[in-house]
Amino acid sequence: MSNIPENLRYAKSHEWAKIEEGVATVGITDYAQGSLGDITYVQLPKVGATVKAGEVFGVVESVKAASDIYAPVSGTVVSANAALEASPDLLNREPFAGGWIARLKVADAGEAAALLDAEGYRKATA
Repeated sequence: MSNIPENLRYAKSHEWAKIEEGVATVGITDYAQGSLGDITYVQLPKVGATVKAGEVFGVVESVKAASDIYAPVSGTVVSANAALEASPDLLNREPFAGGWIARLKVADAGEAAALLDAEGYRKATA
């Protein structure tokens, strides 16, 4: 059973978002990292880039596959987790803590409301 924290919002494409004061911290879910297996590389979005909800804004590579990372909300990338460049396995070990991928200044707060809550994501991955 995957770990699905109650305080986050989820995209059906297996990204999570924690939105605080107009900034969304984004990562991939425990379910996603478990499906991918050992993660070997992360292509981070560029700071300053503008992304739209549902657009690819990074890539995760594992021993099994390469997988696109989709922005769960629209916004501007204000930071990317450089620790993942040296330790991509943080996504396996800490998908909801040290393994965050990027922080976005949210362009449209309404988009976050359209994301799944923990119960909705649980049902989507059941």
